[in-house]
Amino acid sequence: MQQPGSGYFEAAARPVAELLACPRSVSDLLSASAQTISFEHGQNIFRQDDGCAGLYVVLEGRLLRRSEQSHVRVSLGVTGPGDLVELAAALGKPRHTYSLVGQGTGSLVLLPLDQLNRAFEACPALRMQLLEELAREVSRAYYASTLARDLLMRRVGAV
Repeated sequence: MQQPGSGYFEAAARPVAELLACPRSVSDLLSASAQTISFEHGQNIFRQDDGCAGLYVVLEGRLLRRSEQSHVRVSLGVTGPGDLVELAAALGKPRHTYSLVGQGTGSLVLLPLDQLNRAFEACPALRMQLLEELAREVSRAYYASTLARDLLMRRVGAV
């Protein structure tokens, strides 16, 4: 959807149930292999550059996405209930591109990578749905960073 007066488009996130919609047999495969993970404040769920165990779905709580580049720690934002985490790693090169840290208590579900790949073989449309969501995620991140840059430039120009 286009933001009024911005010239930019924002791609809205789709509900997890819609993204993971697949035939009953594939749904049963994913449900049987799903693992619930509880977390506490400050707990690392995974670390940047570690191997990816699968696709995560946040059930409750908030988590911080954090990256370290050239010894500088950068906050990439907070994720919350209903969010899919690490689509890029689960769909591509299975390495985490950032760290995920608990911001309070909560829980998430892990869909293991081997079972996720079996689900993709049985239902190729599932992979395409998740690839489309990854594209929307990239679009949202680009829009947010462009908006933040534009606001910063306006403030700097106003000083």
